[in-house]
Amino acid sequence: MVHFLIAYPRLLSVRLTLLVPELIWPEPNDQLTLGKLSAPGFEWLAARAALEHESRQAFETALAKQFGVEQAPFGALRLLGEASGETAHEGHWLCADPVHLRFHHERIVLADAGAFDIDDDEADALAGALNETFADVGRFHVATSRRWYLRLNEPIEHPAETLSTIAGRRMDGELSGKETRLTRWLNEVQMFLHGHPVNEKRQAAGKPAINSLWLWGGGSLPSLQPAAWSAVSTNNPLATGFALASGIPAQTLQTDLTTLLDHSQGDRQLIVLDALLPPVLYEDSEGWKNAWHALDRDWFAPLQGAAGRRIESLSVIAPTIYGQLTWTLRSKDRWKFWRKSRPLASLAKELAKGEAL
Repeated sequence: MVHFLIAYPRLLSVRLTLLVPELIWPEPNDQLTLGKLSAPGFEWLAARAALEHESRQAFETALAKQFGVEQAPFGALRLLGEASGETAHEGHWLCADPVHLRFHHERIVLADAGAFDIDDDEADALAGALNETFADVGRFHVATSRRWYLRLNEPIEHPAETLSTIAGRRMDGELSGKETRLTRWLNEVQMFLHGHPVNEKRQAAGKPAINSLWLWGGGSLPSLQPAAWSAVSTNNPLATGFALASGIPAQTLQTDLTTLLDHSQGDRQLIVLDALLPPVLYEDSEGWKNAWHALDRDWFAPLQGAAGRRIESLSVIAPTIYGQLTWTLRSKDRWKFWRKSRPLASLAKELAKGEAL
């Protein structure tokens, strides 16, 4: 008798962590956004996974903690993750992102450059003029039209909220409550920008003026301790910077979970999925729903087939307005078929009432 031995390909079993900011829409009673959202892939995961609820924190802070860092110089790290990141190795850097300040109901509201258009020529012209006028303070570097940096001639402490915390929000206290040398200097910058020809042309065309900068994340590039990740997958320059500073391979984010597993690099990977963050900052509910549909189709729906076969465990870390939520799914949890799925709208209402756990 002849016996045939069939050799099946060995599938790498990996442990994945997905960092997904703003996974739940911040208005729990918004039925047009949450009530009509279909997310069967995530609902299958959430029904079987263990849920942990922690205090609220910014996306950037949650990202830093994945690398064992409490207080991070976000400016130097984000610049390291840019295509021109080699300049980050010297000096004291801040993110110096172009913003538009406007009055709304007698309050000041900040809109970052994700909320309006600014082209490369405008960014280069404004930064070049700032460098000529304020060379005694430092030098500006434009990585992209939306992401600028400032290297100070001498280090200056400047505590400020991260951009994801402040964008689209009322910010009267943030402007007046933290007086530093840089905030005083920023008043001069605002007056300078107000009269610049680029802004005069923008206002004549009905576009928001680039009338201020948001300075945050100051510090010099650190040498981070190696983190536990074997690889980091992301299109976010700050996450890329953290990986490079930790000596971890940083790869461009794959289009979906299946493709990522087919090109897997190591057994413990961090995947940063931040497509839901901008629509929340800019109150774009339709954009948020569209991003959610793509996220569920490409990343959560394939889990049913991959859990237990190709994925040993998966964690979803979600900084939201309701607090930081972490779902942990282990391979054996896929058999918990008695746990019923529930829509995201139901979870949002329970979280808003403090009832989710």
